[in-house]
Amino acid sequence: MSDRYVLAIDQGTTSTRCILFDRKATVVSVVRGEHPQSYPKPGWVEHDAARIWRDVQRLIRKALREAGIGFSQVAAIGIANQRETAVLWDRVSGQPVAPAISWQDVRTEELVSRVDASFVRDKTGLTPATYFSATKIQWLLDEHGLRERAERGEVLFGTMDSWLIWNLTGGSHLTDVTNASRTMLMDLVTLDWDVSLLSAFDIPRAMLPSIRSSAEIYGYFEGVPIAAAIGDQQAALFGQTCFAPGEAKCTYGTGGFLLMNTGSTPVRSSHGLITTVGYRIGDDPVVYALEGSIATAGSLVQWFRDGLGLISTASEIETLAATVSDNGGCYIVPAFSGLFAPYWRSEARGVIVGLTSYITKAHLARAVLEATAWQTRDVVDAMNADSGLTLTALSVDGGMTADNLLMQFVADFLDVPVVRPMVAETVSLGAAYAAGLAVGYWSDLRDLRANRHRAGSWAPKLAPDRRAAEYTSWRRAVDCAVFYSR
Repeated sequence: MSDRYVLAIDQGTTSTRCILFDRKATVVSVVRGEHPQSYPKPGWVEHDAARIWRDVQRLIRKALREAGIGFSQVAAIGIANQRETAVLWDRVSGQPVAPAISWQDVRTEELVSRVDASFVRDKTGLTPATYFSATKIQWLLDEHGLRERAERGEVLFGTMDSWLIWNLTGGSHLTDVTNASRTMLMDLVTLDWDVSLLSAFDIPRAMLPSIRSSAEIYGYFEGVPIAAAIGDQQAALFGQTCFAPGEAKCTYGTGGFLLMNTGSTPVRSSHGLITTVGYRIGDDPVVYALEGSIATAGSLVQWFRDGLGLISTASEIETLAATVSDNGGCYIVPAFSGLFAPYWRSEARGVIVGLTSYITKAHLARAVLEATAWQTRDVVDAMNADSGLTLTALSVDGGMTADNLLMQFVADFLDVPVVRPMVAETVSLGAAYAAGLAVGYWSDLRDLRANRHRAGSWAPKLAPDRRAAEYTSWRRAVDCAVFYSR
């Protein structure tokens, strides 16, 4: 086994993990710590950034201790982080000046409603939403009376990568292009903060971090290079080694995030997707991606378990769904919080279509799993249409990929093979890969592809005429979800 390793910090929405990888991308140690979210008002979601930093320090040392190594044996540290969450802190004291506002928070709806959507979309590739950082910064500056201090550079902004880099390096105020591309403030072509966007959102340039690539040395912690920062979903794309245009991954968790590599030119979406930065390695050209978000995936299984009480554990749904050969004509559209990509109908509500006395809980279980697969099909069709590329295989990761029946549905509905890698920690692996490349631990992208091994794969089996007929029924069910809200 190699005597040197790369450490990945995976700073997520509800927990942080630190994972050590060796040169063959084998997990050497993994430690995890949860951090609470607070909900002071309906729709508000906040983090304690100071606690997250304390947790990261503790977890780094714990990961090394469990592996039986010291900092001298760590070649580099890479950071993957929840995107869009906004942290403001004091430049001198280094302490947060307010709770961090999570990407899930919707308190800035009124501010978003004032935004010129086409202007922002043309500049950033993003459709204005509370999801992104700019209106969070705007709200914090006004609500806490921080605007003058921010204009003097006394109060700083960062997404979670910036906050961790600042603390790890002792004061480097930096972000990478993937995280910057999620703020609604970075020009997607120049890869720099845009003066007209800063003016539109009334955000001082002095408070913003410098934008760097996803893989370069930003500073040092205990003598170890901090050599990568990359948004979590882009990290999964990189960890899945989706390095060529047309290659795509989908992460299945509470929701679903599907990203397709579109190469060195940004592809503007006309089918309800986000145009974003995929990654940038050092001085190499930036790689862009199309992203489609599925709001409800694993959370639909949780609802089936907890809301309806039809199963006792999430894993039971696969066994139950497999007892029937089809859905009995029943479709579930889980628009619990509206429909995300490619529809973007916030007013839509969930529906169950095709109920008859024939339907059993097994048919409902199958419809639950099929809903995630059909939503994936919707996003992939939009990506193929936008990019002019054709998806030939889908790489998958996340907790739901343990459900083999669901993965078969995805392969059947997309009519392409679905592949699950041996290393399930693809977000962490992507951060580790980027950091390792920056310091020469791995030599190039071919080195990384050589580490990729399949743990599972599924080939499409569904007859084309049945696939087409069932997709037509799915789209009719989606129409019902939209019509119900009228």
